[in-house]
Amino acid sequence: MTNTTFRYDSSEEQESRALLVTVQTPDIDKQLAKYHQSELKSLVSTLGMPIIDSIIVTLREPNAAFLLGTGKMAEIIELAEELEAECIVIDHDLSPSQQRNWEKQSEGAVIDRREVILQIFADRASTREAVLQAALAQQEYSMPRLTRAWTHLSRQRGGTKGTRGEGETQLEVDRRIALKKISRLKEELKKVIAHRDTQRKQRRNLPVPTGSIVGYTNAGKSSLIHALTDADVLIENKLFATLDPTTRKIVLPGGAEVLVTDTVGFVQKLPHNLVEAFKSTLEETKYSDFIIHVIDAAHPDALNCYKTTMEVLESLGCQDKPMLLVFNKMDLVEERIHLNSIMEKHEHAVFISIKENSGLEELLEKVSAILSNVYPEEIYLFPPDRYDLVALIKRNGSILKETYGDNGITIHARIPERLKNSLSNFVFVH
Repeated sequence: MTNTTFRYDSSEEQESRALLVTVQTPDIDKQLAKYHQSELKSLVSTLGMPIIDSIIVTLREPNAAFLLGTGKMAEIIELAEELEAECIVIDHDLSPSQQRNWEKQSEGAVIDRREVILQIFADRASTREAVLQAALAQQEYSMPRLTRAWTHLSRQRGGTKGTRGEGETQLEVDRRIALKKISRLKEELKKVIAHRDTQRKQRRNLPVPTGSIVGYTNAGKSSLIHALTDADVLIENKLFATLDPTTRKIVLPGGAEVLVTDTVGFVQKLPHNLVEAFKSTLEETKYSDFIIHVIDAAHPDALNCYKTTMEVLESLGCQDKPMLLVFNKMDLVEERIHLNSIMEKHEHAVFISIKENSGLEELLEKVSAILSNVYPEEIYLFPPDRYDLVALIKRNGSILKETYGDNGITIHARIPERLKNSLSNFVFVH
């Protein structure tokens, strides 16, 4: 391989052609390895890199210097030279020293799965918070890699679009610049996150229940919000199409309203620092009243997609929240056998096809059922001269039905806990 700098920017006239290497460790079988191989292809394609070939190699014991054995490493480098690949992408985390060793031996660019995901996040971030989160994750990833022989800070992958400066040649100066960038990014993030917290508190003070839509990347979360609300949200058949949470209002059968938030999609082996970086975004789920977990029913490894999402939810402390499991893309499923192990834990799951607009009414009914437990409907009977109490509920609660009769005003409503005592004398008794 010739000495070359890996290019991330999609605006470049020529992209580095990649050889993909999936590592099959003793704890995964051949089928799962093929799935990892397929997912790596999707990740690299999302990044915009041409894929020249993709191989699977077995790893019995990790090599401290290269991860893989020296013989296998030599075979891969030789294959990359034959195929004229400018970049080797390894579907496994490489330590900074392992990455340097690979690049020294290959005289070219060698990146790991984590770096691919970090760059996808950086490329697809649009709001200020997402841009800052992605930039911070990249900088922290790049810090221990500043000694790489083929690049320095002026060409660091840790920089985001428009932030790559002239750089310095001295390692210590590079480190100082990187540390300053990290410190500045953290300070900016504090301000942005504080603003988001204010918005979240304002929503929590509203009497409208809130839910979060979660799931594996590309499962159809944004499509679901669009189908339920006709909202103008980004819908793409790409991994991590949505990084920034989108909150929209859904009207349930009977007229009740609920706010739902689309969240960043998950992926197997999602870098820990990215989970940490997007914690403030994912915390929309933590403060929600319920969760809609969307699964791509046609995915060849739906079970592991489900497990991955559940692991992230558990890390956020959300595993015990009321959850509605939604199997999407049922129009592509011929039989449900591969879904049985998931369905055993979620007997009230909903099967939908957003493409064919099927199952959505049942989904809304199931959401209504969840809310009836989270926010029980109360019925009040107020005297005709106590419209002030009706106004109180309108200001602080959610009125589902309002009826005027000879005996007074009958109100079906969901109200905050703080109001229940003051209205207890007016609870309607059947």
